[in-house]
Amino acid sequence: MVGVWTMDDLLTRVHRALAAEYPGAPNGRVRELPDRRAVRWYTTTGLVDRPSGMRGRNAVYGRRHLLQIVAVKRRQAEGRSLAEIQAELAGATDDELSAVARVPESLLNGTPSAVDAAPARPRFWAATPAALPPPAPPAPLVSAQPAPAAPELSTGLRELGGIALGGGAILVLPTRPGESDLEAIADAAQPLLTLLAARGLLIDGSPA
Repeated sequence: MVGVWTMDDLLTRVHRALAAEYPGAPNGRVRELPDRRAVRWYTTTGLVDRPSGMRGRNAVYGRRHLLQIVAVKRRQAEGRSLAEIQAELAGATDDELSAVARVPESLLNGTPSAVDAAPARPRFWAATPAALPPPAPPAPLVSAQPAPAAPELSTGLRELGGIALGGGAILVLPTRPGESDLEAIADAAQPLLTLLAARGLLIDGSPA
């Protein structure tokens, strides 16, 4: 059965496919095993297709995405640049990708298994609360003067969300974006990253 996987499931299969025969990156600028940011960058540059669809707020991927990512990493391990890899693999058929990626069939088919899935998070809201210790007796008063009031905290503080766009560029937002927001932001950020790279404002041009 053809698999439909989340980003985490996809990366687990990529890492397993590369574990069998992967000499690693030829230099320090190429990440040996891809992460979420690398996959989004490959999608932005056309090396990897856009997600197959959405499952709630999570993007889902299939076997072609797995073939594309593994093929890219195998070519990088041979010392190829991203530009050379894009010229070869952009628009390649599944058979052509399979010949380069050499992904075991067991990783290409099936839905995520219990081994592939990340450990389930504990349902803390359903757990029985632990018994609280008895309260300590009140401390004796040492002064008749009222205790000074605690300073009020500013209500203007809020948690910010940051997104690494590549090359050291970071987008700061007033809230944390969801998975679908990240995909849209990656597409919209490409012209800005191109401009920053042309002006020498990125750390290393583009992420691996």
